[in-house]
Amino acid sequence: MRLGLIVLLCLVNAGCAIVRKDAEEPVDNTPRTAKAEPELKPSEVLKPKSLRIASPITDRFYMRGMYFPASVTTEIRLDPNGNVAGTPLSAEDDLGLDDKVDQGRMEFDIRLAERNHVRVDYFKLNRFNQAPLAESIIFGDFIFPEGTNFRAKLDWRVLTLTYTRSVIKTERFEGGIGLGIHILEAHASGGTPGTLNFEETDEVGIFPTIAANLAWRISKRWSVTARGQQFTASPEDFDGTMRDYHADVQYRWRDNFAFGLGYSLLESDLDVFDPDEPLLFNLKTEGPEVFFRVSF
Repeated sequence: MRLGLIVLLCLVNAGCAIVRKDAEEPVDNTPRTAKAEPELKPSEVLKPKSLRIASPITDRFYMRGMYFPASVTTEIRLDPNGNVAGTPLSAEDDLGLDDKVDQGRMEFDIRLAERNHVRVDYFKLNRFNQAPLAESIIFGDFIFPEGTNFRAKLDWRVLTLTYTRSVIKTERFEGGIGLGIHILEAHASGGTPGTLNFEETDEVGIFPTIAANLAWRISKRWSVTARGQQFTASPEDFDGTMRDYHADVQYRWRDNFAFGLGYSLLESDLDVFDPDEPLLFNLKTEGPEVFFRVSF
């Protein structure tokens, strides 16, 4: 009995000793402090996050949508054969086609690396009219007397692919030169409705052009851009000239959005000497434009 009491007292005493030692050990209950960040120099504190100003000179990609209320002048002549000439016609004055058109256009540009640009744009113009002729004409293999109810249709499409490389590039100015490819498709038809007196022709051509472009950032929000392309070729079977000019002033409303006013001129002269389908087709489209521009 006594021995059991002695053992119990020894165990209680040892347990109390252990509790007292644990209580004596220091415990760190203070809140942990965050690691100190590296000290910034005064020049680094005042330095802006980016010195890059959004402009045509810094854009990697842009898409431009345009409203183009253009004036159009067209000269056309469709010859019966190589020895007999057709009647030179003004599509607007003689055939009654619209000389004012409301056009929508789209244009895309991709910047490769820092100095290379690839631009794609497409132009389409379709016109149609049916009215009595004011005078007799030769159109293709047919002679249409004065007063004939004549149905005319002219379609014109141009797809342009242009590569330029910037030879000058600063914070405010960029200028480059390059080459363009214009794929043209022309369709002309005319005749008397409901009869076999109907003539039509289709021509497709590819014109290479020498291209140049520039961009000037006037201020943080205002910029000016311009471009031009031209080429003349005279092989044995045709004479052709292609001109494409554009200039605009734009306001950068947001970093990725701008709008502005511009002026465009697109001119194509094509004289085909092919005995099977001789053709003269000259088209000039020019006028002001309003556009929006999305970029990044």
